[in-house]
Amino acid sequence: MKLLENKTAIITGASRGIGRGIAHAFVNNGCNVAFTFSKNKESADSLVKELSSKGPKVKAYQSNAANFEAAQKLIEDVIIDFDTLDILINNAGITKDNLLMRITESDFDQVLEVNLKSVFNMTKAVQRTFLKQRNGSLIHMSSIVGVKGNAGQANYAASKAGIIGFSKSIALELGSRNIRSNVVAPGFIETEMTANLPEDVVQGWREGIPLRRGGNPEDVANACVFLASDLSSYITGQVLHVDGGMLT
Repeated sequence: MKLLENKTAIITGASRGIGRGIAHAFVNNGCNVAFTFSKNKESADSLVKELSSKGPKVKAYQSNAANFEAAQKLIEDVIIDFDTLDILINNAGITKDNLLMRITESDFDQVLEVNLKSVFNMTKAVQRTFLKQRNGSLIHMSSIVGVKGNAGQANYAASKAGIIGFSKSIALELGSRNIRSNVVAPGFIETEMTANLPEDVVQGWREGIPLRRGGNPEDVANACVFLASDLSSYITGQVLHVDGGMLT
């Protein structure tokens, strides 16, 4: 059974890591996928190649979700290319970690712009389509850091906490039109970024997780498949922690 058969999704920042895992899971479940990347065209092209043989339509777009006009143009292009649009995954994000005394204004502003304003831009851009069809699933990628905070990540935590408040507000605004807005808050997810960390550091983190392992992109992707599918048709305004029990 393919849970997303005949649906179309936009995934921002999908050329690597969690976004790439989501793209794979969605295509495996029959979903057409439009995804964005910022700079790494080679990685984006390789993802298109990986997914194109599986049946659903896949296309990559070089676009900056943190730019309001670019987000509007992206949605217009996707509607032209795919005809329909059912799901938005706001996944694009960056980190610029530092203690408060060392964070520059630029580092704070850039993290808020890419992580939080991009969610506003993309949701605003897709809203008209979802309102017109009286249906749509909005899934915003936050983090457990946005729920509990983390030393050295005040800018990142602020951006991810903002996503939660934004999503809950949109759930209240758009619920009467059958548009759902939910958040996924990953914990320690092992990707190519964490692969560069010392093994003893990573193992220390694993031992602090009740399930005794780090998550992988597929764990997050499966949660997104659920929230995008009709299985979650009565779920909105929620934060789904995919963290192996870290916040238990």
